[in-house]
Amino acid sequence: MRASALRAVALGLASALFFTMTYVLNRGIVEGGGHWAWAVSLRYLITLPLLAAVLPFQGGPGALPRELAQHRRAWLLWSGVGFFVFGSGLTWAAASGPAWLVAGSFQSTVLAGPLLAPLIYRDARGRLAWAPLAVGALIFAGVLAMQLGHARGALDRAGWLALGAVVVAAFAYPLGNRMILLHLERSGTALNATQRVFGMTLASQPWWLALAAWAWLTAGPPSPAEILLAGGVALSSGVIATILFFAATARVRHDPTALAAVEAMQAAELLFSCALGALCLGEPWPRGVAALGALAVIAGIALFSWLSARGAAEDARVAQALRTDRGA
Repeated sequence: MRASALRAVALGLASALFFTMTYVLNRGIVEGGGHWAWAVSLRYLITLPLLAAVLPFQGGPGALPRELAQHRRAWLLWSGVGFFVFGSGLTWAAASGPAWLVAGSFQSTVLAGPLLAPLIYRDARGRLAWAPLAVGALIFAGVLAMQLGHARGALDRAGWLALGAVVVAAFAYPLGNRMILLHLERSGTALNATQRVFGMTLASQPWWLALAAWAWLTAGPPSPAEILLAGGVALSSGVIATILFFAATARVRHDPTALAAVEAMQAAELLFSCALGALCLGEPWPRGVAALGALAVIAGIALFSWLSARGAAEDARVAQALRTDRGA
């Protein structure tokens, strides 16, 4: 259990690196005059055939066709929340604020998981886990310090709007992911990470087609540069990062502390975005309060990893004790 939890955390950290490309490439699209709606709708429209090409090498469709046919409403709803609300909010914010603000604001997801758990689950996972919540608060405090350091202590109207959009996206992503996992538990359907990502991407297509139609009427057809950059986001974030993240959450879905730790690894996106922003967008490295915030984020990630490993080890010892009692 301990090794499994640590591997899940490592997968979560790797997914954060690939997710970071979303901020850089989305910013490249909107700074080049592209429309945010094309950026996000093209990403998910392109992701679908990419995942279809990967699916045969990851177990094939399995039980997914039957699952989608029997539970269309659940998949349409929670894929809309986890992908459409998440993707739209995140990409719209790229047109309203700098990349560091988008990456930083999204780290409110470290609090989303623990806060949503009592509203979602009716078993032991539904308890309010105070230790992950406390460490999540530390990470979020570091995030706010980095934001204030970058913004020199103040945000304008566009910055606050971007902050609000990304906070909504930060809660929508784990909510959609957890509700699909919970639905699969209740229906007794076994899907691997790739099948689940493909299913959610497929189920969210009506939302993306509607948004693409609106973008066509509003801004005209997409440019070749928009299509190319959206394809880069689709590959790095829509395929690689999402599969890694879903694989990590599936590994520890019965352990609320480890699950929160995996979701907290997305806080590393802020560190990655600072580095890529400096290298690719010419943004300054964090200094002063922003640098202290970065250290708080790193400390929070380390604490979450430790809590995950300790919690998994304790669960293993409890399970061993129960087996001994039954055998007595």
